[in-house]
Amino acid sequence: MTNRPVLFGAGISAIVGIAYWAAVSGMSGGGEPWDADAFWTLVYPGALLLSAILGVAMPRRAWLWGLIAVFVQVPVVIAVSGAGPLLLAGVLYAAVLSIPAALVSGAAGWIRRRMHGGVPH
Repeated sequence: MTNRPVLFGAGISAIVGIAYWAAVSGMSGGGEPWDADAFWTLVYPGALLLSAILGVAMPRRAWLWGLIAVFVQVPVVIAVSGAGPLLLAGVLYAAVLSIPAALVSGAAGWIRRRMHGGVPH
């Protein structure tokens, strides 16, 4: 068995996640994504929706896509703010925020597989 589907899914999730967090950063005035005014009411729920979409689109190992899509906030933060003394706290924060996203994308992938009797990809 090849790891090609996993690498493809990880790449897609990373690209989509980075684009999402960069857009959030840009729309919030160029700050860190988690500092956006509407982070808890709009931005993070949007990331969970994005995780669900990725899980439905790529149902195998779907939990991984949400984890990646949310965790890639860290490279965006580094690009926007640099690697400062609070970077470790940011990494831990992103890791914690990735857990619900992994659950959402995993559930979405499970539902898709269940509805379609197993999906080949």
